[in-house]
Amino acid sequence: MHKRQFIATAALAGTVFPRDSLAQAGGKAARGPGVLTLGGAVGAGNRGPIDPVLDQLMLKHKVSFQKAFVFDFAAIAALPAVTIRPTLEYDGKPHTLKGPLITDVLQAAGVPLGESTRLMMRAVDGYAAPLQVTDARKYRFILATHLDGAPMALGGLGPLWALPEPDRFPDLAAKPLAERFAGFPWACYYIEVAAS
Repeated sequence: MHKRQFIATAALAGTVFPRDSLAQAGGKAARGPGVLTLGGAVGAGNRGPIDPVLDQLMLKHKVSFQKAFVFDFAAIAALPAVTIRPTLEYDGKPHTLKGPLITDVLQAAGVPLGESTRLMMRAVDGYAAPLQVTDARKYRFILATHLDGAPMALGGLGPLWALPEPDRFPDLAAKPLAERFAGFPWACYYIEVAAS
């Protein structure tokens, strides 16, 4: 079986992340496969180190950790949601995006949110974008789960998209539309946390 076919099959079967390693917010076991992993400075975490068999995408992207915190979609969607309405570069029209603030996701994973905390957000295509927690707060970055009222699918912009509402901030709105979304990874699946 080819690696891509194995990963796709494992994801559909819910086995990319072992069930006992998934997010257990409030002591509850996850109900579905993991969609977001936080590595680095994550507090206690809820899963162990990289698995050389099951974590093929992370290995390809040179992700490494000894412990991490994994969320399934339901755990992220259960966090308080914020709604934004940015004009998207893809069609030049405003769209409604909804999801929790990234800072709320980090807090749910036990991440210390100091002024020097840095994030590296990684998308499934390998795109990596840095973000300071101070900027995450300033621009009110969300981890969008829904676009125009529907959950976002893998293969599109989802299932998670890390972004602010560029139209609301003069320094971002001043950029040409095609440049406003640089550094805002869609299909975000991994966030490395560095606290100094």
